[in-house]
This record gives sequence, C-alpha cells and structure tokens, in this order.
Amino acid sequence: MFDFVLDRAKTAEDFESAQVAIDVLRDTVERSLSRAPFVYRKAGDSPFLRELVIPFGGAGYVALYEIKDATRVVGLAVRHQLEDDDH
Repeated sequence: MFDFVLDRAKTAEDFESAQVAIDVLRDTVERSLSRAPFVYRKAGDSPFLRELVIPFGGAGYVALYEIKDATRVVGLAVRHQLEDDDH
C-alpha cells in the first residue's frame, strides 16, 4: 500500500498527503479494531478473517485482518481501493 501511494507522489505536498493517509490509517485501525473487530465485513469463509474499509479522500483503503482471540487482532494487509486486487 505504501509503495502505491509513494509511486503516485510527485510533489512535496503529495508526500505530506501520504503521511496524513498513513496516520489516518493507523489511528482508524487501532480505534476501530480495539472496540469491535467482529462488526466489519467478512473476507472469506472464516468468521475470523475480516476487512475494515477506511474512507480517505475520493477513495479509501481496505485493511485485511484476522481475529486471533478475545484480545488479539493481527493486521494482514492494507491496500488502496484503486490498487489491483491480487488475492
């Protein structure tokens, strides 16, 4: 995901926007998944594999994560919604 954002950056302002996106992603994931990780959409057959959609600007990001137990969630991937979906 970061490569996707950085490849599109052309100016110092673009790089600043990329840093803002990273900060928003981190804050949203931490806040959202610490409260209720099961409320976000399933990603496959397992009820423990989920996706969190994070709006940002005109598009957004999708964070794929797995719920391990009552106190642990593991982030697996984050991609921009405009990236090709390779899975």
